[in-house]
Amino acid sequence: MTGPHPNERREVLYVIACGSPLARHVGRLVELAQQDGWQVCVVTTPDGAKFVDRTALARQTGHPVRTHYKNPGDPDVLPPADAMIVCPATVNTVNKWAAGITDTLALGLLVEAQGMGVPLVAVPYTNVAMAAHPAFRAGLARLVEWGVTVLFGDHVVPLHPPGTGERHLHTFPWGIGLAAVRDRLCPVGPAAA
Repeated sequence: MTGPHPNERREVLYVIACGSPLARHVGRLVELAQQDGWQVCVVTTPDGAKFVDRTALARQTGHPVRTHYKNPGDPDVLPPADAMIVCPATVNTVNKWAAGITDTLALGLLVEAQGMGVPLVAVPYTNVAMAAHPAFRAGLARLVEWGVTVLFGDHVVPLHPPGTGERHLHTFPWGIGLAAVRDRLCPVGPAAA
């Protein structure tokens, strides 16, 4: 069995989970990323924290699950991110991110990472009514314009009627965000040669 040399640093992936029932299963994305060789850290929005099992995710990743900004003078407990996936991304997080609002740790990390050129992937999960709001659509377009890979639409995850999201959790394609990060880091084709 081969793995990274003990002195080699594995690339770090931040998985940012927002307030959605889908966040209960974010450990599936963590597992896929770890199988792909990533060191994974989980960050949640305050509403995302309501859905995840912090203890299980900390055990799975070897890192505490972060939700809030640290206090002044406290050490950073997570290694710096080489890439980030926001999954599930909620309408609230997309709208705030596109407006540059940093009132949560998750948003602060995203805004800062964008300014540092860290590869970012967002996978929204919402219902058809929420997705129809013009601010959400404009926010997605703005993020794409700024270089964020946004995986959204019926070709990714079909939108569901309000109140039915729980019924569709089992069909969510957890690997799609990870594949997009891989594509961002290792493009294929003539330009990569």
